[in-house]
Amino acid sequence: MMSKLKYLLFLFIGCLGWHSSSSQMFLDNDLVQFSGVVVSHDSLHPIPFTNLVIKGQYGRGTVGDVYGFFSFVAKKRDTIEFSSIGYRKTMFVIPDTLKQDRYSLIQVMSQDTVLLKDVFIYPWPTKSQFEDAFLALRVPDDDLARAKKNLEQSKLKQLGKNMPMDASMNFKNTMQGEYSRLYYAGGQIPPTNILNPLAWAKFIQAWQNGDFKSKE
Repeated sequence: MMSKLKYLLFLFIGCLGWHSSSSQMFLDNDLVQFSGVVVSHDSLHPIPFTNLVIKGQYGRGTVGDVYGFFSFVAKKRDTIEFSSIGYRKTMFVIPDTLKQDRYSLIQVMSQDTVLLKDVFIYPWPTKSQFEDAFLALRVPDDDLARAKKNLEQSKLKQLGKNMPMDASMNFKNTMQGEYSRLYYAGGQIPPTNILNPLAWAKFIQAWQNGDFKSKE
């Protein structure tokens, strides 16, 4: 705890050293270079990007950096409001008894918990529209139901009739024909293709296409 306070005090001394040369620029005795660090009360960790606003003066203030440090010009007797998300707003009044034109501050802020009311978001504006959409809803099938539909015999037969052979089946058929030709080369009598399903498929396809009709 004490080491963090020493670090913050050392930060003030280093950051405020350059303000000594600017005191001659102030013509108004009420102007003060107001600087400091905003920390959390429970851990003394810097609170980044804290908003600082001068009460009663719209648009005047600043925002702290990522390390909680801030510095801007204010006046004596100004009320500074500190605000940050998740912390309670705090006020600080710059004293009017200052003998110098600068003032340093370690501002401690307490965490704040805000309880919001429940908000229910409905995709339908009325209850009747929700009932209509619920009754018309089609529940998607699970994996088992989709697998059963894909394995139905009627669907498999339809796929077998309409789907042509793929590249692997065509390659296998061509290679099998080449093996048979080489095997029976040299005068051997090859077996008949009466029971060859591929030959029958070609015959039926040619017959459906009208290849056997007389061209006269």
